Amino acid sequence: MNHPRPAAGPSLTETLVALIRAKPVNDTDMEAAALFTLDAVANSLAGRNSEPGRILLDWWRASPSNAAPDPGREAFLMGALCHILETDDLHRESVVHPGCVVVPAAWALARKRRATGRSFLTSVLHGFEAATRVGMAVGPAHYRIWHNTATCGPFGSAMAAAALLGLEDGAAVHALGNAGSQSSGLWQFLETGAMTKHLHAGHAAEAGVRAAELAAFGFTGPPKILEGDKGFFRAACPDADPEAVVRDPSAPWQLTRTSIKPWPSCRHTHPAIDAAEELRKRLVANGHDPAEIAAVEVATYRAALDVCNRPQASSGYEAKFSLQHAVAAALLLPEVDFEAFGPEARQSCAALAAHVVVKAENPWASAYPKAWGGRVRLRLAGGEEYEAARTNAKGDPEAPLNRNEMIAKAEMLLRHGGISTPASIVDGILALPLDRPLPDLGLM
Repeated sequence: MNHPRPAAGPSLTETLVALIRAKPVNDTDMEAAALFTLDAVANSLAGRNSEPGRILLDWWRASPSNAAPDPGREAFLMGALCHILETDDLHRESVVHPGCVVVPAAWALARKRRATGRSFLTSVLHGFEAATRVGMAVGPAHYRIWHNTATCGPFGSAMAAAALLGLEDGAAVHALGNAGSQSSGLWQFLETGAMTKHLHAGHAAEAGVRAAELAAFGFTGPPKILEGDKGFFRAACPDADPEAVVRDPSAPWQLTRTSIKPWPSCRHTHPAIDAAEELRKRLVANGHDPAEIAAVEVATYRAALDVCNRPQASSGYEAKFSLQHAVAAALLLPEVDFEAFGPEARQSCAALAAHVVVKAENPWASAYPKAWGGRVRLRLAGGEEYEAARTNAKGDPEAPLNRNEMIAKAEMLLRHGGISTPASIVDGILALPLDRPLPDLGLM
């Protein structure tokens, strides 16, 4: 089908599409995309085991039209589930969670079209690139009111879908234009703790799929959706940096600059958890029982204290946002998993958490936000002291999880989602670089 050409002159969206499609993809990029896909899929399946997840599944099963869902609706469900447990990926420079939007959109469309591994993984790379490049351009003021994953995510899902649908460049520009016109998602839900954040990810995934599907039929969109006088930046980004969308085109794929959360708690607790786990292993190796710990001091950056200075945690949610509990759990428990924030763990860790002192201190305070680090220092009842420090949070590009750690995290999530033998899903996704078919998830 012939598509109307965008307005004369290269728009940011036209340049972005050309930039992404010109980037080479090697085997290492394919392997990375498979691991990030595994993380997102595991988050979606684990998200079923939650109150919002159960509501979403009840809604899904109540509608007869979901018996044979179209890719957009399936992407909505998978995206919403993926963003529930706060353990999905994060791209620091854009403050976008790309996996919960891009992977569901690509997965649902690839399944419908029977696409195999390499075309699917290429679409994931394209989607991460679009969402994060737009996210790096929106500016800090946007994030104070708008949820970047919700507003920038549709560009990513549309770019991924455009790749799988084989859209030529002009049609892809139309897809991004119409996806961007659906950008939405406000932080107001934080005031009451409403479930809206999960809706954000689901809508962003579905919006991009729908926009790309329509573009395949010739449905046009605004090529200057980003920089136009009535476009996204003018409407919602008072300190936007438009050139960031296409800056440094030869940089590595932004997927490889995306962070993975190794533990199911607030990201600000992770440097301290990492350091505390090292100390627990050192104590055991030296013949000490962690029960001998008399005092703990955590040094970190101010934002971590603003969000996670919570000496007493009365719920699992509060525990996930408590440096004191997180560090106590890492020192006392064999593994910081979902159970580490449950009622039994909170009770067993409460005494030590009460002896954890937190403070902001350089160099970690001045290094933030470019680096998220910290130090844990402890003193035993006999007076002996131990300490461990981290410059970056584990899972960041500077301190990435290795393949085995990524698999272990995915298996933890899958078990939480009720999958007792996750090997078939893990192996199936990690075989995608060999151009294998996508495995069946049994999501519903």
